[in-house]
Amino acid sequence: MAAAAACAHARPGWALAALAALGLLLAARAAARLALWLYAAFLRPARPLRRRYGAWAVVTGATDGIGRALAFRLAAAGLGLVLVGRSPERLAAISAEVEKRHPGAEVRTFVLDFAADGLAARVGALGELVRGLDVGVLVNNAGACYPYARYLHEVDEALLRNLVRLNVEAVTRVTHAVLPGMVERGRGAVVNMGSGASAILPCDPLYTVYAATKAYIDQFSRCLYVEYRSKGIDVQCQVPLLVATKMASIRNPSFFAPSPETYARAAVRCIGYEPRCTPYWPHALLWLLISLVPEPVADRMILNVALDVRAKGRAKDTRRKKA
Repeated sequence: MAAAAACAHARPGWALAALAALGLLLAARAAARLALWLYAAFLRPARPLRRRYGAWAVVTGATDGIGRALAFRLAAAGLGLVLVGRSPERLAAISAEVEKRHPGAEVRTFVLDFAADGLAARVGALGELVRGLDVGVLVNNAGACYPYARYLHEVDEALLRNLVRLNVEAVTRVTHAVLPGMVERGRGAVVNMGSGASAILPCDPLYTVYAATKAYIDQFSRCLYVEYRSKGIDVQCQVPLLVATKMASIRNPSFFAPSPETYARAAVRCIGYEPRCTPYWPHALLWLLISLVPEPVADRMILNVALDVRAKGRAKDTRRKKA
C-alpha cells in the first residue's frame, strides 16, 4: 500500500489534470451527442417541404408499403404528387384515395416497370413528364429483395437482374432524370431508400446481392450530398431496419417493425437534414445495441437467422410444387 501511495504521489499534477479533462471532454461529447439525437428524434420540426424545395414530389414504388405511405404524408404536406409504379390499376386507386383524403391535391401517375427492358427510354419519358413541373422532392423508393434467404449460387438470373435494375440502375437513372430541373431552380431534396442491411448490420449473409445494392445507394447518396449541397439540393439516404411490408414478409406491425404509415411519419420529418439517417427511433436504438455486439458474434447470429429463413422458404417452395 505504501508503494502504491508513493507511486500515485509521484505522478505529476498536470498528468492527473489532463486525464480528468479528457474524461470530462469524452463525457461532454457523449452527452452532446445524446442531446442532439433526442432533439432530432422527438423535437426537431419537419422542413416546410413545399416552401423550401418546390410544389411537386415524385415517388417511385408508390402503390404499396413505404412508398404508398410516403405519398399520403407528402400530400398532407401540401405537395402535388407524381406517382410512379408498374400497375395502372393500382396507380389509379391510390390516386383516387389521395384526392379523397386530401381534396385539392394534384396527382399525376406514370406507369413504369423498372424490371422490364427499355428502362432508359421509359425513365427518359418520365423526365419529360416532370420537366415542366416544380419538382421539389424525389423519393426513390422502388426496390427489390430476395423472396427468402439463399446462397449466392442459388440466386437465379431473373432475380439477380431485378435486384441490380431496381436497386441500382433505376435509382441512378431516375435521379439523373430529375436532378437537372432541381439544379436549374437551385433547390430540391432527393431521398433514396437504403437499408439497415448495408448500413446497420455488420453483414447480411444469404441476402448478399440485396445488401450490396443497398450499399451502392448509401454511397451514391453520400457522394451526391457533397456534390449538390452547394446547389441548394439536399440528398439523403434513409436506412430503416424492418418495416411491416410485403417485401419484408411481415404482416403485423410491432414496436421494432412499424407499419409503413408509422415509418413514413418519421421519414418525412427527417427530409432535408442528415445525409444518412434512421428516421424511426427504435431502429436507431437497435443500431446502437447491434454496434455493441462483437462482429464475430453478430455474424454468427445473423447467419443462423438467415439459415432458418432459408429452410422455411425452401420448405414452402416444396409444398407449393407438390400442390
